[in-house]
Amino acid sequence: MKIDFMGTVEGSLLEGFYPEGWDMERIDECCSHTPEEITERQEFWNKDFQPVSCETIEEFNVKLGHEIAMEIKTTREEGEKLMLILPVGPMGMYQWVVYFLKKWNVSCTHVTCFNMDEWADKDGNTLSSDNPASFQYSMEQAFYNPLGELTVPVEQRNFATKENLPTYPEKIKALKKEGARLVTVYGIGRMCHIAFWEPMMGAEFKSDEEWMKQTYKEGMKLHPMTIEQNAITSFKSRIPLVPCTANTIGPGLFLQSDRMIGGADGALSRGMQWQGMSLWMTLRYGPDRHITSSYVPTIPGTLFFLKELAGPLNAECN
Repeated sequence: MKIDFMGTVEGSLLEGFYPEGWDMERIDECCSHTPEEITERQEFWNKDFQPVSCETIEEFNVKLGHEIAMEIKTTREEGEKLMLILPVGPMGMYQWVVYFLKKWNVSCTHVTCFNMDEWADKDGNTLSSDNPASFQYSMEQAFYNPLGELTVPVEQRNFATKENLPTYPEKIKALKKEGARLVTVYGIGRMCHIAFWEPMMGAEFKSDEEWMKQTYKEGMKLHPMTIEQNAITSFKSRIPLVPCTANTIGPGLFLQSDRMIGGADGALSRGMQWQGMSLWMTLRYGPDRHITSSYVPTIPGTLFFLKELAGPLNAECN
């Protein structure tokens, strides 16, 4: 018997823990390639999708921020409306979006923003906007307020509250009719979620087509690995502070994107990381509703990632 995950999972506490539809042998094959192979183009990738390696977190933040700022600047110059679906995580790029827009003196009055998710209870009730853990608070502090007079008008900022999230589909539809461009900015979750659209949702639908029509969900039950990821990245390891549910957009919105700009920056220190497997799954597994981020390469866009996440993903005791 092999002493690894597949050889020991039967009868363990992890039996049935991972989502239905996750083929662990296939996932392991995705992760078995050399770091140099990570940018090799795959048949399912859109011709205008490109992964870009970054040596440091500083390079990652600047490049991702510049990419977002360029979307705002270009649409402004072309007299085009822009819709941005925005994440809280990653966050380091927002200071650079602000820097470039101020440097170029570019106003955001043509931009309408949609926060992709927010902590909530099972009924979709969200944290108050003055709570430091809320995504609205984070966006105001990192992006909207620092832009000053160049900022996105308050009435064009959308947050994923119980009342407002259900209005996203019609708002986006109406703006698209007016010729607005839709760009989704994203991070990739430990469980390969985009926003908080968890992989367990794949089992809720009979076909990829039905899954792809879903525009949002209030009170999404989060996977335990998502809770742990956020405890590490956003709550200083303090699990009792992390909500177990959230409001989120679904694939029916982000798959409408004209472009997706994303980032994978989940490296820690001393060679430790949490995002390498998720990155390789995104780039190699192929579109599958049980792995939300596997659809990212089918859309035009750029995925920035820290070089060390490419591996090699081998055992190394720390």
